[in-house]
Amino acid sequence: MDIPRFGIPDKLAGRLSMAEQHEYLRTRLTRRGVLRTSVATAAVAGAGVGTGLVASPANAAPTVLTSRGSATEVDGSLVAPFGRHLAYGADPKTQMAVSWQVPFAVRRPYIRIGLRPWALSHRIGAEVRHLSTPVLNGGKIAAAEQYYVHAGLERLRPGTTYYYGVGHDGFDPADPRNLGTLGTFTTAPERAEAFTFTAFGDQGVSYHALGNDQLILGQNPAFHLHAGDICYADPSGSGTSGDTYDARTWDQFLAQTESVAKTVPWMVTTGNHDMEAWYSPDGYGGQNARWSLPDNGPDPVNQPGVYSFVHGNVGVVALDANDVSYEIPANFGISGGRQTQWLDRRLAELRADRHVDFIVVFFHHCAFSTTNAHASDGGVRDAWVPLFEKHQVDLVINGHNHVYERTDAILKNAVGRKVPIGERTDPTRDGIVYVTAGGAGRALYDFPAPDSYEGHVKDRESVPSYHWLKGRAKATETVEWSRVRFTGYSFLAVRVEAGHHPKMTVSALAESGARIDHFEISRGG
Repeated sequence: MDIPRFGIPDKLAGRLSMAEQHEYLRTRLTRRGVLRTSVATAAVAGAGVGTGLVASPANAAPTVLTSRGSATEVDGSLVAPFGRHLAYGADPKTQMAVSWQVPFAVRRPYIRIGLRPWALSHRIGAEVRHLSTPVLNGGKIAAAEQYYVHAGLERLRPGTTYYYGVGHDGFDPADPRNLGTLGTFTTAPERAEAFTFTAFGDQGVSYHALGNDQLILGQNPAFHLHAGDICYADPSGSGTSGDTYDARTWDQFLAQTESVAKTVPWMVTTGNHDMEAWYSPDGYGGQNARWSLPDNGPDPVNQPGVYSFVHGNVGVVALDANDVSYEIPANFGISGGRQTQWLDRRLAELRADRHVDFIVVFFHHCAFSTTNAHASDGGVRDAWVPLFEKHQVDLVINGHNHVYERTDAILKNAVGRKVPIGERTDPTRDGIVYVTAGGAGRALYDFPAPDSYEGHVKDRESVPSYHWLKGRAKATETVEWSRVRFTGYSFLAVRVEAGHHPKMTVSALAESGARIDHFEISRGG
């Protein structure tokens, strides 16, 4: 994979060798000193004409970064933004967050936005979130200074494609020399219509991760769900302060993901490798710095990966399974039960919404999986599966296990209906299909025999497995619900149709593009 330039402009990088680029970055990092931000929110500069745009929150001062004890500032013309990534607000029809990264402190960052690439007349101030990582654990945690920039947009037009560019003093995206840095996004439609969304978990930085990203872009998804273990800056994943950690992995990840996430809302939640224990609160300070997600969950500061949104006729709920995991207990019980109470209320609200046909829930730890590595988490089963069944959730998507595995429809911990490849299921009577989509890019896991298969092996309707109990004990079990297993890299593509006969067609695609599994979900017919 090419080494990302992390903000060195093309006009400068083109004249430098890799060694010279390294020296440039090292010198900049040494000279700039310790930088801090003012309390910062977004502000509108001439916004509103023709588009109804405002920044969120409105009427606040723009961010200004200044050096502590030094008048030296980085020349903004030598610093290019990178790592752009989008996220819906709580209302995808009218809200979008645009986020990006700069390698050094810059003055007055902003976003330009408009309905045409040559008419980015609306300039909106942005918020900077400075994340400082000191050397810790005898060097196991490397020092890093990172600057993440966020612009929250509201009052957008439903079903509209916007062009945008991000910049700061010295770097104007509207400059003809920088037009290649522009991006686009499209808001959710006013009324439900057919669309596709994609999903996976456990991505990291690799050729396979990059390949999956490019295949996802080819699906033209309305949004993407990332079920946690995002970049693996913490390869240990125990959520403790003794873990090894390198924050710079995030720089590589965001550079890798930008080709898709600058156009497709990248909706993430937290896995065990995303509990970065040296950032408060509860290891989620890094996520708060890097992502702007919907703030309609029970505690968006302490659990930023818990939220919901509605796109068309699909309600989506993101959960933080670290809160209920028996296997990895670092953050067990951090919400004091509030997340589960909120989930019960939110699922009831979505099921009562006459505009919502389907409910999709995604989170990291698996409710039902049979790999040798993690298998199933009894904490998820105990806390949430009864609520999924109570409110007839239509599809549950997990990561954690680095494979693809799909269950039959499960009801009360047993097969409610067998769902072979290509078949249909009805959650109003059959139960729920659970999909493990953890083959996004990290090293793959395996299963107890039989390993990969499509449908149950003849004369073998059950397979051995286990689930985690409180205290990290394992309970062995023999299960009949494991329908499809695949030990290659893959992702989900879900085609949603609205109208008189709404349905979801769920497909699993390998990194070759081959469809390895598919089934249909429709309700009450």
